[in-house]
Amino acid sequence: MGTTDGDTMTLVIGGWELRDTAEGVGDALALSTGDSQEWLAAVIPGGVHPTLIAAGRLPDPFADDNLSKHRWIENRDWWYRARFDAEAGDVRITADGLDTIAELFIDGRSIGHHANQFRPAEFDVTLETGGEHVMLIRFSRPLPHSSEAEENGNKGAAKVAAGLRKATFSWGWDFGPRLPSIGLSGDVIVERAARTRLAAPHAHTSFLASDHSRARVVVGVEVENLGAAGAVPLSVDAVLTSPGGTAHAQSVAVVDGIASIELVVDDPDLWWTHDLGRPALHDLRVDLRSAEGIVDTHSSRVGIRTIDLSRPIDPVDGGRLFQFVLNGVPVFARGANWVPPSPLVGVVDAPLRRELVQRAAEGGMSMLRVWGGGIYEHDVFYDACDELGILVWQDFMFACVAYPGDDPAFAAEVENEARHQIRRLRSRACLALWCGNNETEALAAIFEHESGSSAGEWGHHLFHTVLPRALDGLDDVTPYWPGSPWGETTDELNGFRDGDRHSWEVWHGRDGAPFFTELAGRDDRPGHARHWRRYAADTGRFIAEFGVLSAPNRETFDRWMPGAQLHDDVFDTHLTDRPGDKIEQIMEIATGLPGELDQYIDSTQSVQAESVLFAVEHFRRRQPRTAGTLVWQLNDCWPGMTWSLIDVDGTPKAAYYAMARASAPLAVSIAEDGQGGVEVWLVNNTRRCRQVPIDVEIGTFDGADRDRQQIIGEAEAGTSVLVWSTTVAADERHYVWASSPDDAFPIARKHFVDPGALQIDPPRLSWSIDGPYLDLVSTGYNYGIRISHPEPTTRLSDNWFDMRDGDRRRILVQNVDPALLHVGPSRLHGLEHRKEDA
Repeated sequence: MGTTDGDTMTLVIGGWELRDTAEGVGDALALSTGDSQEWLAAVIPGGVHPTLIAAGRLPDPFADDNLSKHRWIENRDWWYRARFDAEAGDVRITADGLDTIAELFIDGRSIGHHANQFRPAEFDVTLETGGEHVMLIRFSRPLPHSSEAEENGNKGAAKVAAGLRKATFSWGWDFGPRLPSIGLSGDVIVERAARTRLAAPHAHTSFLASDHSRARVVVGVEVENLGAAGAVPLSVDAVLTSPGGTAHAQSVAVVDGIASIELVVDDPDLWWTHDLGRPALHDLRVDLRSAEGIVDTHSSRVGIRTIDLSRPIDPVDGGRLFQFVLNGVPVFARGANWVPPSPLVGVVDAPLRRELVQRAAEGGMSMLRVWGGGIYEHDVFYDACDELGILVWQDFMFACVAYPGDDPAFAAEVENEARHQIRRLRSRACLALWCGNNETEALAAIFEHESGSSAGEWGHHLFHTVLPRALDGLDDVTPYWPGSPWGETTDELNGFRDGDRHSWEVWHGRDGAPFFTELAGRDDRPGHARHWRRYAADTGRFIAEFGVLSAPNRETFDRWMPGAQLHDDVFDTHLTDRPGDKIEQIMEIATGLPGELDQYIDSTQSVQAESVLFAVEHFRRRQPRTAGTLVWQLNDCWPGMTWSLIDVDGTPKAAYYAMARASAPLAVSIAEDGQGGVEVWLVNNTRRCRQVPIDVEIGTFDGADRDRQQIIGEAEAGTSVLVWSTTVAADERHYVWASSPDDAFPIARKHFVDPGALQIDPPRLSWSIDGPYLDLVSTGYNYGIRISHPEPTTRLSDNWFDMRDGDRRRILVQNVDPALLHVGPSRLHGLEHRKEDA
């Protein structure tokens, strides 16, 4: 399809076909004229893999052990072909979504190369004849032949691909498979007689009164192809319309291709994260005008809000804080890291992306970090974050390998990529931070520490010169941070006193920052070094990564790996972390080692849930000295054993519900004080002081001893307050329980031993169905009640929770018949032994 107006033309090429040839084989002229017998209808957006799957030539790589059946795709040349009509003359070809090493041809003649997945390619071409033309795009093998390129991960193929602008996780990661996407995933547009037009108009809030009574919004405009308009004066009209319909408008002249408009808004309807208010979005319309009328129009939705990264000196511990401030309000960011929902990144799947962001909002999360080993996300992701009130920490796409920052050609390509993405995303209400890289400089520091020699350049020039230079003048409002983790000195590169940190001491069983050294004098079982209780020693300022691995839900297992057994070949294909027994080391002491798959699923999910719950509660009690926790990771890219809170089918794991309770804007948490007592804390991340009654119970699991009392807790906005403490028998028989008589905050509970060691008598759980509700009644103490369901679209108001003797719970069930649910306590090996002995 396309448009034609006099001497102008804009045509989106369609009807693409796909075929392959041996590497280096294939004549563009011959392929342009051949028939379609060997060509397949191409899936766009998508790529080679989705096209072959749709045509029945490949099985789904996620299922069973099918992954190995896709490796050959890397070793072929892939050709796309389409026809279009155009008259002779000069045209501009713009191709978006070229993944990754591409050469373009028109009528058998090469028009240029492109090798960057993260920005469009543009080619100025002269069509020598009119009529039908044939465009070909050849995608070549992304990596050279070498033994190193055959190895997965950042010590193999990803290292070889450091100079190729392609998603790093394509080459295999600890959470996903080696499945490099390839092919055409966007539009190819042909334009003739380039017209004068708006170039990425953008808006930002330049001023917000401390009482929020007035704001100034600046709309910036650049005009492309100014010469095409001749000497005709141009002007820009900007209209900003609030959600309530109030419009603010102004017009200015275009001078030297640039215009800037300032709109003053009284009593602005501000954009907030969903936990602090309403994420109000305004409609922005920008018209480029000449004396003859509108030349071009741009429409978008923007938020009136300010965002700052505050780093004052910490008067208590020293060092510097690391806290986001939204509209003048300090934020404790609760959230997770986002990875592409599929290795086949050309597949947009807008409903899934929106559903995942919706799940994050419903789970109390206020920030998602777009991780630097994936992609700059599709627009639908940022749309959802804008609309649902989720801040975005945006990495530039660099992760975990040494990049050739001292190569001028590579640095220039990175700068072009960065400027494209900055223009694309800078007006997003959700955008909170630009971040230079993920762990690249941290790994360089670890290399230098361990080897005693210099790591070399490693991309330093990119993160400290090229990317800040790209932001300069394009986005002077959004904070920039060189990397994650990062601190001002080498000792604080992943330290506790400055900047952000990745808290992986627990999972890796290592010692403290920044170099993850071996634990000194550790001679007991390795699971103790990986235990979640070690989070209590972490005093980091902002925890940008932490987490523990778990299995997907059983129903997801059955959909993708039917018949798989614990650690058989199919199972181990979907466990890409190495070594693969870290979670067993934790389970050995925390839950007991599972004997079969169902126990493995329940035990790993319980360990993950307990870990996330413990960590988030600990970090929130430290605010503002700690001001954010982003768990690794929100979502999955395939059905594997990973750190995700939500599995690949979109079904939340136990840890999602634990995270939701720990992340509620108003929450209570219970901690041991290290001296034989317990503390009850009220954590308030709303915008006003809160005073609430808190029912506290200290009891035994058999129900024989239950001491109850009510206290009143009060906490100012943005604070955590110790509201009550007492002594307690901290043993395997006792628990502490805190709840709200008016549901002002989620239930909190504290156990004093690992789940598998709890002295719980065999419990009973009964339930009944009342319309869309599931009503549960507990006899005895039920640990980790799990409601399993057959459909990924099922929504539950809560899951994975404890119930005391006599407790009643009502759970809202949506999108499935409640009669299809399975309900029961978590099946932990340690608890099973205790029940049998009881």
